Amino acid sequence: MKKILYISVTAIILSGFIIAVMQVQELFANEKTIQIAMKKSIEEKNKALPIQNINTLKKNIKSKEALLINLNTNQVLYAKEAEKRAYPASLTKLMTVIVALENIPNLQNQVTVPDSIFDYIQQANASIAGFKPNEKVTVEDILYGVMLPSGADASLAIAKYVAGDEKNFVHLMNEKAKELDMDQTHFENVEGLHHDNHYSTAHDLMKLLQYGMKNPTFKEIFSAKQYGVQKTNLRPQGFSFSSTLFNKISPNKKRSFTFVGGKTGYTLESGLSLASVANKKGKTYALITLNAKGAASGEPMHIVDAITLYSAIK
Repeated sequence: MKKILYISVTAIILSGFIIAVMQVQELFANEKTIQIAMKKSIEEKNKALPIQNINTLKKNIKSKEALLINLNTNQVLYAKEAEKRAYPASLTKLMTVIVALENIPNLQNQVTVPDSIFDYIQQANASIAGFKPNEKVTVEDILYGVMLPSGADASLAIAKYVAGDEKNFVHLMNEKAKELDMDQTHFENVEGLHHDNHYSTAHDLMKLLQYGMKNPTFKEIFSAKQYGVQKTNLRPQGFSFSSTLFNKISPNKKRSFTFVGGKTGYTLESGLSLASVANKKGKTYALITLNAKGAASGEPMHIVDAITLYSAIK
Protein backbone atom coordinates (compact mmCIF):
# COMPACT_ATOMS: atom_id res chain seq x y z
CA MET A 1 0.00 0.00 0.00
CA LYS A 2 2.79 2.40 0.99
CA LYS A 3 4.65 1.46 -2.20
CA ILE A 4 1.62 2.24 -4.35
CA LEU A 5 1.13 5.54 -2.55
CA TYR A 6 4.81 6.40 -3.05
CA ILE A 7 4.59 5.65 -6.76
CA SER A 8 1.41 7.75 -7.09
CA VAL A 9 2.95 10.71 -5.30
CA THR A 10 6.11 10.42 -7.44
CA ALA A 11 4.01 10.30 -10.60
CA ILE A 12 2.07 13.40 -9.54
CA ILE A 13 5.27 15.29 -8.74
CA LEU A 14 6.87 14.20 -12.03
CA SER A 15 3.79 15.19 -14.00
CA GLY A 16 3.78 18.58 -12.33
CA PHE A 17 7.47 19.04 -13.14
CA ILE A 18 6.95 18.10 -16.78
CA ILE A 19 4.03 20.53 -17.06
CA ALA A 20 6.12 23.28 -15.47
CA VAL A 21 9.01 22.61 -17.88
CA MET A 22 6.62 22.70 -20.82
CA GLN A 23 5.17 25.99 -19.63
CA VAL A 24 8.65 27.49 -19.26
CA GLN A 25 9.59 26.26 -22.76
CA GLU A 26 6.40 27.73 -24.15
CA LEU A 27 7.14 31.00 -22.38
CA PHE A 28 10.67 31.16 -23.86
CA ALA A 29 9.33 30.16 -27.29
CA ASN A 30 6.72 32.92 -27.14
CA GLU A 31 9.34 35.40 -25.97
CA LYS A 32 11.66 34.37 -28.79
CA THR A 33 8.82 34.72 -31.29
CA ILE A 34 8.09 38.20 -29.96
CA GLN A 35 11.78 39.15 -30.16
CA ILE A 36 12.01 37.92 -33.76
CA ALA A 37 8.83 39.79 -34.66
CA MET A 38 10.12 42.98 -33.01
CA LYS A 39 13.48 42.67 -34.76
CA LYS A 40 11.77 42.13 -38.10
CA SER A 41 9.51 45.11 -37.46
CA ILE A 42 12.49 47.32 -36.62
CA GLU A 43 14.38 46.12 -39.71
CA GLU A 44 11.39 46.78 -41.93
CA LYS A 45 10.93 50.21 -40.36
CA ASN A 46 14.59 51.05 -40.87
CA LYS A 47 14.45 49.73 -44.42
CA ALA A 48 11.50 51.98 -45.15
CA LEU A 49 13.07 55.07 -43.61
CA PRO A 50 14.59 57.42 -46.21
CA ILE A 51 18.11 58.64 -45.58
CA GLN A 52 18.11 62.31 -44.68
CA ASN A 53 20.88 64.71 -45.63
CA ILE A 54 23.79 64.29 -43.20
CA ASN A 55 27.15 66.06 -43.17
CA THR A 56 29.14 64.94 -40.14
CA LEU A 57 32.35 65.62 -42.07
CA LYS A 58 31.57 69.32 -42.64
CA LYS A 59 32.60 69.09 -46.28
CA ASN A 60 31.03 70.24 -49.52
CA ILE A 61 31.31 68.27 -52.73
CA LYS A 62 30.41 68.82 -56.37
CA SER A 63 28.39 65.62 -56.84
CA LYS A 64 24.66 66.31 -56.58
CA GLU A 65 23.85 62.98 -54.91
CA ALA A 66 26.07 61.03 -52.54
CA LEU A 67 26.14 58.52 -49.70
CA LEU A 68 29.11 57.55 -47.51
CA ILE A 69 28.86 54.79 -44.90
CA ASN A 70 31.07 52.84 -42.56
CA LEU A 71 30.86 49.30 -43.92
CA ASN A 72 31.72 47.84 -40.53
CA THR A 73 28.87 49.53 -38.66
CA ASN A 74 26.54 50.83 -41.44
CA GLN A 75 26.81 54.29 -39.88
CA VAL A 76 25.99 57.05 -42.36
CA LEU A 77 28.74 59.69 -42.35
CA TYR A 78 27.60 61.76 -45.29
CA ALA A 79 24.38 61.85 -47.26
CA LYS A 80 23.33 64.29 -49.96
CA GLU A 81 20.04 63.70 -51.77
CA ALA A 82 20.67 59.97 -51.34
CA GLU A 83 17.04 59.10 -52.18
CA LYS A 84 16.82 61.25 -55.31
CA ARG A 85 16.58 59.43 -58.63
CA ALA A 86 19.58 59.83 -60.88
CA TYR A 87 21.10 58.14 -63.91
CA PRO A 88 23.66 55.54 -62.77
CA ALA A 89 25.63 55.38 -66.04
CA SER A 90 28.28 52.66 -65.83
CA LEU A 91 27.61 51.98 -62.15
CA THR A 92 24.98 49.80 -63.80
CA LYS A 93 27.79 47.35 -64.45
CA LEU A 94 28.01 46.54 -60.73
CA MET A 95 24.71 44.74 -61.20
CA THR A 96 25.82 43.25 -64.51
CA VAL A 97 28.76 41.56 -62.78
CA ILE A 98 26.71 40.39 -59.78
CA VAL A 99 24.00 38.80 -61.94
CA ALA A 100 26.62 37.11 -64.11
CA LEU A 101 28.48 35.72 -61.09
CA GLU A 102 25.29 34.29 -59.64
CA ASN A 103 24.30 32.59 -62.89
CA ILE A 104 27.62 31.12 -64.03
CA PRO A 105 29.12 28.39 -61.80
CA ASN A 106 32.47 28.16 -63.61
CA LEU A 107 34.37 31.34 -64.47
CA GLN A 108 36.71 29.38 -66.73
CA ASN A 109 33.88 28.60 -69.16
CA GLN A 110 34.63 29.87 -72.63
CA VAL A 111 32.71 32.76 -74.17
CA THR A 112 32.73 33.75 -77.82
CA VAL A 113 32.33 37.51 -78.13
CA PRO A 114 29.44 37.95 -80.61
CA ASP A 115 30.12 39.85 -83.81
CA SER A 116 26.54 41.17 -83.69
CA ILE A 117 27.13 43.56 -80.78
CA PHE A 118 29.77 45.78 -82.35
CA ASP A 119 27.64 47.91 -84.68
CA TYR A 120 25.47 48.95 -81.74
CA ILE A 121 28.52 49.73 -79.59
CA GLN A 122 30.05 51.86 -82.32
CA GLN A 123 26.82 53.76 -82.96
CA ALA A 124 26.37 54.42 -79.24
CA ASN A 125 30.01 55.45 -78.85
CA ALA A 126 30.15 53.26 -75.75
CA SER A 127 33.33 52.50 -73.84
CA ILE A 128 34.94 49.14 -74.61
CA ALA A 129 37.32 46.68 -73.01
CA GLY A 130 38.90 45.87 -76.37
CA PHE A 131 37.60 42.41 -77.19
CA LYS A 132 37.39 41.50 -80.87
CA PRO A 133 34.44 40.00 -82.76
CA ASN A 134 34.38 36.19 -82.40
CA GLU A 135 37.24 36.23 -79.90
CA LYS A 136 37.14 33.27 -77.52
CA VAL A 137 37.87 34.19 -73.90
CA THR A 138 36.85 33.03 -70.42
CA VAL A 139 33.93 34.29 -68.34
CA GLU A 140 36.52 35.63 -65.91
CA ASP A 141 38.15 37.66 -68.71
CA ILE A 142 34.78 39.10 -69.63
CA LEU A 143 33.84 40.09 -66.07
CA TYR A 144 37.11 41.93 -65.53
CA GLY A 145 36.43 43.60 -68.88
CA VAL A 146 33.05 44.76 -67.60
CA MET A 147 34.41 46.18 -64.34
CA LEU A 148 37.87 47.59 -64.99
CA PRO A 149 37.72 49.37 -68.38
CA SER A 150 33.89 49.54 -68.22
CA GLY A 151 33.49 47.64 -71.46
CA ALA A 152 30.13 47.63 -73.21
CA ASP A 153 31.52 44.86 -75.41
CA ALA A 154 32.10 42.72 -72.32
CA SER A 155 28.72 43.63 -70.81
CA LEU A 156 26.76 42.67 -73.91
CA ALA A 157 28.82 39.52 -74.43
CA ILE A 158 28.11 38.23 -70.92
CA ALA A 159 24.42 39.16 -71.21
CA LYS A 160 24.04 37.08 -74.34
CA TYR A 161 26.02 34.22 -72.83
CA VAL A 162 23.89 34.07 -69.68
CA ALA A 163 20.42 34.92 -70.94
CA GLY A 164 20.45 34.69 -74.74
CA ASP A 165 20.00 38.42 -75.25
CA GLU A 166 20.27 41.72 -73.41
CA LYS A 167 16.54 42.02 -72.71
CA ASN A 168 16.41 38.72 -70.82
CA PHE A 169 19.52 39.60 -68.84
CA VAL A 170 18.07 43.00 -67.91
CA HIS A 171 15.04 41.16 -66.55
CA LEU A 172 17.39 39.25 -64.22
CA MET A 173 18.95 42.55 -63.16
CA ASN A 174 15.58 44.06 -62.27
CA GLU A 175 14.58 40.92 -60.38
CA LYS A 176 17.81 41.15 -58.38
CA ALA A 177 17.12 44.80 -57.67
CA LYS A 178 13.74 43.84 -56.19
CA GLU A 179 15.39 41.15 -54.08
CA LEU A 180 17.81 43.74 -52.67
CA ASP A 181 14.99 46.22 -51.94
CA MET A 182 16.32 48.66 -54.50
CA ASP A 183 12.87 50.18 -54.74
CA GLN A 184 13.93 53.30 -56.66
CA THR A 185 15.89 51.45 -59.32
CA HIS A 186 15.02 50.28 -62.82
CA PHE A 187 17.38 49.02 -65.51
CA GLU A 188 16.89 49.17 -69.26
CA ASN A 189 20.30 47.93 -70.40
CA VAL A 190 23.43 46.19 -69.12
CA GLU A 191 26.02 48.82 -69.97
CA GLY A 192 24.52 51.99 -68.46
CA LEU A 193 23.89 54.01 -71.61
CA HIS A 194 21.33 56.75 -71.11
CA HIS A 195 17.65 55.91 -71.09
CA ASP A 196 14.97 57.99 -69.34
CA ASN A 197 13.65 54.84 -67.64
CA HIS A 198 17.09 53.68 -66.50
CA TYR A 199 17.60 55.13 -63.04
CA SER A 200 18.65 54.54 -59.45
CA THR A 201 19.60 56.43 -56.28
CA ALA A 202 22.75 56.71 -54.20
CA HIS A 203 20.99 54.72 -51.46
CA ASP A 204 19.95 51.90 -53.81
CA LEU A 205 23.40 51.71 -55.37
CA MET A 206 24.89 51.53 -51.89
CA LYS A 207 22.68 48.51 -51.17
CA LEU A 208 24.05 46.94 -54.35
CA LEU A 209 27.67 47.72 -53.49
CA GLN A 210 27.29 46.39 -49.94
CA TYR A 211 25.80 43.19 -51.30
CA GLY A 212 28.52 42.79 -53.89
CA MET A 213 31.35 43.31 -51.42
CA LYS A 214 30.13 40.26 -49.48
CA ASN A 215 30.91 38.12 -52.54
CA PRO A 216 34.68 37.31 -52.54
CA THR A 217 34.85 37.06 -56.34
CA PHE A 218 33.03 40.34 -56.87
CA LYS A 219 35.30 42.00 -54.32
CA GLU A 220 38.38 40.67 -56.08
CA ILE A 221 37.23 41.97 -59.46
CA PHE A 222 36.09 45.32 -58.02
CA SER A 223 39.45 45.79 -56.27
CA ALA A 224 41.73 44.92 -59.19
CA LYS A 225 43.98 47.58 -60.69
CA GLN A 226 44.92 45.62 -63.80
CA TYR A 227 44.06 42.36 -65.47
CA GLY A 228 45.77 40.32 -68.15
CA VAL A 229 43.88 38.19 -70.65
CA GLN A 230 45.89 35.13 -71.62
CA LYS A 231 46.28 34.05 -75.24
CA THR A 232 43.09 33.84 -77.28
CA ASN A 233 42.21 32.41 -80.68
CA LEU A 234 42.81 35.85 -82.19
CA ARG A 235 45.69 37.11 -80.03
CA PRO A 236 48.31 34.51 -79.08
CA GLN A 237 50.14 37.13 -77.00
CA GLY A 238 47.03 38.06 -75.01
CA PHE A 239 46.28 41.60 -73.89
CA SER A 240 45.46 43.57 -70.75
CA PHE A 241 43.33 46.38 -69.41
CA SER A 242 43.24 48.49 -66.25
CA SER A 243 40.84 50.14 -63.84
CA THR A 244 39.29 53.45 -64.85
CA LEU A 245 39.55 54.55 -61.20
CA PHE A 246 43.17 53.63 -60.57
CA ASN A 247 44.16 55.09 -63.95
CA LYS A 248 43.13 58.52 -62.66
CA ILE A 249 44.82 58.54 -59.25
CA SER A 250 48.50 58.78 -58.49
CA PRO A 251 49.79 55.58 -56.86
CA ASN A 252 52.67 57.46 -55.23
CA LYS A 253 50.69 60.23 -53.58
CA LYS A 254 50.40 59.79 -49.82
CA ARG A 255 46.89 59.94 -48.41
CA SER A 256 45.29 59.22 -45.05
CA PHE A 257 43.29 56.40 -46.63
CA THR A 258 43.70 53.69 -49.26
CA PHE A 259 41.34 53.04 -52.14
CA VAL A 260 40.29 49.39 -52.11
CA GLY A 261 38.56 49.58 -55.46
CA GLY A 262 36.02 51.45 -57.51
CA LYS A 263 33.80 51.71 -60.56
CA THR A 264 33.49 54.96 -62.48
CA GLY A 265 30.66 56.06 -64.74
CA TYR A 266 29.81 58.85 -67.15
CA THR A 267 27.24 59.87 -69.70
CA LEU A 268 26.35 63.38 -70.81
CA GLU A 269 23.04 63.11 -68.96
CA SER A 270 24.35 61.43 -65.80
CA GLY A 271 27.49 63.45 -65.23
CA LEU A 272 30.40 61.79 -63.45
CA SER A 273 29.68 59.00 -60.98
CA LEU A 274 31.73 56.71 -58.76
CA ALA A 275 31.19 53.70 -56.54
CA SER A 276 34.23 53.23 -54.32
CA VAL A 277 35.49 51.49 -51.20
CA ALA A 278 38.38 52.67 -49.03
CA ASN A 279 40.25 51.63 -45.90
CA LYS A 280 41.22 54.09 -43.18
CA LYS A 281 42.57 53.39 -39.70
CA GLY A 282 41.45 49.78 -39.75
CA LYS A 283 37.92 50.55 -40.91
CA THR A 284 36.29 50.15 -44.30
CA TYR A 285 34.08 52.76 -45.93
CA ALA A 286 31.91 52.77 -49.05
CA LEU A 287 30.89 55.79 -51.09
CA ILE A 288 28.47 56.41 -53.94
CA THR A 289 28.69 59.76 -55.72
CA LEU A 290 26.45 60.69 -58.64
CA ASN A 291 26.00 63.56 -61.06
CA ALA A 292 29.17 65.60 -60.72
CA LYS A 293 29.70 68.10 -63.51
CA GLY A 294 32.42 67.31 -65.98
CA ALA A 295 33.39 65.02 -68.81
CA ALA A 296 35.04 61.65 -69.01
CA SER A 297 38.29 63.21 -70.22
CA GLY A 298 38.23 66.30 -67.99
CA GLU A 299 38.92 66.88 -64.31
CA PRO A 300 37.63 63.83 -62.43
CA MET A 301 35.35 65.63 -59.98
CA HIS A 302 33.79 62.35 -58.86
CA ILE A 303 37.21 61.16 -57.71
CA VAL A 304 38.04 64.56 -56.23
CA ASP A 305 34.81 64.32 -54.20
CA ALA A 306 35.74 60.85 -52.99
CA ILE A 307 39.19 61.99 -51.90
CA THR A 308 37.64 64.98 -50.11
CA LEU A 309 35.22 62.84 -48.11
CA TYR A 310 37.54 59.95 -47.32
CA SER A 311 40.25 62.39 -46.21
CA ALA A 312 37.82 64.13 -43.83
CA ILE A 313 36.98 60.96 -41.91
CA LYS A 314 38.52 61.15 -38.43
